[in-house]
Amino acid sequence: MRILREENRSSKRGPEAWFSGVVWMDDVVSVPLMKATRVSFEPGARTAWHMHPHGQALHVLSGVCQVQLRGGEVQVVSSGDSVWIEPNEVHWHGASPERTMVHLAVQEPDEQGMDVLWMEHVG
Repeated sequence: MRILREENRSSKRGPEAWFSGVVWMDDVVSVPLMKATRVSFEPGARTAWHMHPHGQALHVLSGVCQVQLRGGEVQVVSSGDSVWIEPNEVHWHGASPERTMVHLAVQEPDEQGMDVLWMEHVG
């Protein structure tokens, strides 16, 4: 067993290549079989299009989240809601234009250690 202490982790700004707007990322746990990150979005901030080889679980901790599959409609989920995104589904997610949002993102890396494939920004 390992205890991962909060004081040993720091917040990092989400890279502009991955996000539009201001986003902060806090690693919760990152081990060979799972990665969990607490992600905080300012109003209107969102991810670029991306996919996960083994899927992704999102759990909205606070605020209002928008999520969309490529070719689909924007879906709105709120604090306490969870979303399962199937393996290799191209999608984006982020805060609504008028509200902040914080979610927990959980995914499993593939055999080469990749847990996300980033693509272009949402148009």
